[in-house]
Amino acid sequence: MGMGKALLRKKKRSGRYIQWLVGGLSVLFVIVCYQNMAFTGKAPAMKQILNYLKEETAVSAWKNCMPVMLREERKGPLTLENFLQNRMEEFYPIYAFSGTLTEYSTQIESDLTCGMLEENQQENQKEQEKQAEENGWEENSKEEKQEKKNKKKKQSQKKQEIASAENGPGTESGKAVEISREKLNDFDYLLQNFYQIDRTTTIDGSELNAQAMLSKDMKLKTGKENVQILIYHTHSQEGYKDSAPGDPNSSVMALGERLAELLREEYGFNVMHHMGEYDVKDRDNAYSYSGPALEQLLAENPSIEVIIDLHRDGVPETAHLVSEVNGKQTAQIMFFNGLSRTTANGNIAYLANPNLADNLAFSFQMKLAAEEYYPGFARATYLKGYRYNLHYRPKSLLVEVGAQTNSLEEAMNAMEPLADILHKVLSP
Repeated sequence: MGMGKALLRKKKRSGRYIQWLVGGLSVLFVIVCYQNMAFTGKAPAMKQILNYLKEETAVSAWKNCMPVMLREERKGPLTLENFLQNRMEEFYPIYAFSGTLTEYSTQIESDLTCGMLEENQQENQKEQEKQAEENGWEENSKEEKQEKKNKKKKQSQKKQEIASAENGPGTESGKAVEISREKLNDFDYLLQNFYQIDRTTTIDGSELNAQAMLSKDMKLKTGKENVQILIYHTHSQEGYKDSAPGDPNSSVMALGERLAELLREEYGFNVMHHMGEYDVKDRDNAYSYSGPALEQLLAENPSIEVIIDLHRDGVPETAHLVSEVNGKQTAQIMFFNGLSRTTANGNIAYLANPNLADNLAFSFQMKLAAEEYYPGFARATYLKGYRYNLHYRPKSLLVEVGAQTNSLEEAMNAMEPLADILHKVLSP
């Protein structure tokens, strides 16, 4: 009997040692896994883990107080996979936490939707760092700022003189400069002088081919007896530094009305300006809300060939997007294209755009006309993933007019050269 008890105690001690060993190895395993995750950049932030633990504590307390309300029903028989998963969640809290991390997949087309939250968080962080750096180097002296402005103006004039000299006396009447078509066939030259590509997407010479884009006929085919051009605003609430919040007479909607007026009265186009608001209660889903409205407008007016979505950009407070056009301080514009493709996932099937090649050709011809007639007026055309409702017509255009640091007057002044450029590209 004594020997049996001794053996039993020995087995218990051995079992306890094994338990301690397994427990220690488990903790070590979790630490190593977490370090590996941190090394690869996939580890959840410590703040997230703490929040998760707080939530788990609160939920556990609630379950203890209200077990009847939270009774979980089994769905089907308990499988070996479910059993092992439950054990893992009990022994490895980090495993349960990782199950709460969302893999975003959405069809909502907006910079601020769930499908882009992770990318936007990184972009916002980079933007803050950039702004902090710019603030650190901002000139405090008015004389220094004026000197910088004069220098920039001289550089622009010099650039125009060089371009004119390179292209010889054959410059078309009315153009400030004429850009060599031969140079445009150089993909690197095209990228450096005409485009800015967001890190979320990629493009090559097969899509950005200047000769192919210029060969596409963007002239209007329908007469002015029916609606030819539709102007609308996915983000109707965007305004300027002196705009009154919620006032359509001082937001991008006022710009749309001014552009429609110029296109009608100065150039004879038949234009519809749609004043629908799709970002008042939920800006994140504005593109999803404006899509059905566009479809209805196009169904009612099949003659519409051109769709213009007029926006206002957002930049660091130290930036001022302004140029001088016809002696007026004028907000710069920027054309914007979505490529329905991201660097991480490739082509996005549910955001297919059969009109992408024409969209790119349209914005390129607009940008080229701006460079030749109004140098410095148009910023580099921005290319990004996703689609932005540009798929409804071949001649669809998204235009950013100035930013929140521009005055409403500067933005309104931009409508005159924009209307003229549209006339040059669209008129038969």
